[in-house]
Amino acid sequence: MNHAPSPHTHPLQTRLADITRAGVYSLATTPLDELIRAAEACAYVVFRVDLTRARDKDSLLKAIGHDMAFPEWFGYNWDALADNLGDLGWRPAAGYLVILEHSERACSRAHDDFITTLQIFSAATDEWRERGIALWCLT
Repeated sequence: MNHAPSPHTHPLQTRLADITRAGVYSLATTPLDELIRAAEACAYVVFRVDLTRARDKDSLLKAIGHDMAFPEWFGYNWDALADNLGDLGWRPAAGYLVILEHSERACSRAHDDFITTLQIFSAATDEWRERGIALWCLT
């Protein structure tokens, strides 16, 4: 499913629709409501993950699993995170935007675990890009 932007499309929507650039990025100064509107205009599912309480691997995975509404069988380990990010069939969409909110706190409290989380997201964005579907992860 291709949602090519029209000539009157907002530049942010055009950027999000460019599957070749999808990946893990730092959330700049773009207002969240504008970003979410652009993603929804691309027919993307938007997940907002609140990492306020993330202090370690377990709490990181708990926040992601909860806020992305992973299936009950989510195993709360790195392999399960990779598996769930690689198969979002339970939430079909033209693409996906994951916003990891308060990531600076998670990074400062659980640096190594947060880096591992981002590496898993990065691998998932690569897999989705190969399928022709955008998965964006913004921190």
